[in-house]
Amino acid sequence: MSTRYSGRRLSPVRLVVLLAVVAALISGLVYAYSWTRDALGSRGDAHWFSAYVDVTATPTYTFEAATEPHQKIATLGFVVASSPTTCEASWGTYYSLDGADGDLDLTRRIARLTRAGGDVIVSLGGAANSELALVCDSVADLQAQYRSVVDTYSLETLDFDIEGTALDDTAANQRRAEAVAALQQERAAAGDDPLKVWVTLPVSADGLPASAVAVVTAFLDAGVDLAGVNAMTMDFGGGDAAKNQADVAIAALRRTHDQLVAIYADRGESLGDREAWARIGATPMIGQNDVVSEVFSLDNARALNEFATEVGLGRMSMWSANRDRTCSDAYADVSVVSDSCSGVEQDGESFGAILAKGFTSSGDAPSPTPSASASATARADQVVDDPSTSPYPVWAEESSYPQGTRIVWRRNVYEAKWWTQGDQPDDPTVAASDTPWRLIGPVLEGESPSPEATLPADFFPTWDAATVYEEGDEVMLDGGAYRARWWTQGDNPVSGQVNPGTSPWEKLTSAEITKLLKTEG
Repeated sequence: MSTRYSGRRLSPVRLVVLLAVVAALISGLVYAYSWTRDALGSRGDAHWFSAYVDVTATPTYTFEAATEPHQKIATLGFVVASSPTTCEASWGTYYSLDGADGDLDLTRRIARLTRAGGDVIVSLGGAANSELALVCDSVADLQAQYRSVVDTYSLETLDFDIEGTALDDTAANQRRAEAVAALQQERAAAGDDPLKVWVTLPVSADGLPASAVAVVTAFLDAGVDLAGVNAMTMDFGGGDAAKNQADVAIAALRRTHDQLVAIYADRGESLGDREAWARIGATPMIGQNDVVSEVFSLDNARALNEFATEVGLGRMSMWSANRDRTCSDAYADVSVVSDSCSGVEQDGESFGAILAKGFTSSGDAPSPTPSASASATARADQVVDDPSTSPYPVWAEESSYPQGTRIVWRRNVYEAKWWTQGDQPDDPTVAASDTPWRLIGPVLEGESPSPEATLPADFFPTWDAATVYEEGDEVMLDGGAYRARWWTQGDNPVSGQVNPGTSPWEKLTSAEITKLLKTEG
């Protein structure tokens, strides 16, 4: 039986239309794939936020106590040469990598953050001191120092902050590039996870200066797999200082984008528009900049974030987490840059939260370790401390602890914020502002009791009952060192430690003694 459509064929016109529709669909799929690839970057990198933390600044910023999503990744700065002539990694020349563990408890604090699902990046260089490539004479020695930093903190990402005189040192730039390339190749040969490398560079409204472009090309020519270029959108100076800082930053980023595309094109690699944006970061200096007339406001942060999320910027940061708060009334001249406040009225808002909006809070952050997950489900009262594997004495209810004393309780290290006795370190009924204890981080695998630092018997004068002592005077007695808290005469420093809260004498902690010995040495 025949039907109405039996044997019917497409007319030439309909065939052309059908082919056009199919072609359009294929083109759309290809475009969608290309856009997605560009949006994610060629290696599928996340678009992430991480504020810089000045590790050696005082007061100490407790990056390990992250409470907000935008605080989950911390970029810690800065690792530099220990002196202008010594090829040894240090934190700001103040602490060796080992010394930072003793004085700053840095590894423990990092462990606390990572076990909570966060992550850290370490930045090398910065505006002050000497980046290691300026001091280490050979590529092999430089590679060894970079390796020590990566291994000490189990890093997946390094950030190189190259500015100032370091930009123009061609030999140092070449050594750095070759050392980083060799380290990446070494890790690949060992089957380790790839080491991601960002380079942080100054910019103007015209983009990267020629010296900064040279740093990027040195990395690429040496074979470094460069994750991206982070533009320091700050301290523009000149006529740009008084302009809208978001507008100047955006202009700088647009020009940097064009430069990066051109740099890769010169090497035969074509970057799509979105892919290029995914390899660029922005780091404004929040609030008052070093240039008095230059202020990066909360509204500037909102505008920069809107632009960054629209184009698919790969990284957003800020200098610095230490400064993300309103200065107190006691800080009279806010035009003078502070390490610990922004210099602008924030009205309870956070620059970090504004800039991080739309970015992942933990790009490539590891999941909590199995041991951490297990301890989280265990009853707290079932955790037993072993003095032989504890770096500090185990807390005891009957003992008294002066300010700065560190103890171990339920496999965590705490530090006394003021003199305390009988206050359980992890008492869940006490508010954070009221507890005398600050949680530093977990006891680490393989730890043992830290040796108690002591001073030579004649380091300070021996205490004498007849002598009048003023605030700040220091004495020795029975092997201990003590400092007068106020005027005193006849008050025995040793017996006074039974109730040190009322004693005119405070006993120097092991950490204070260690610093005194270093200074004397």
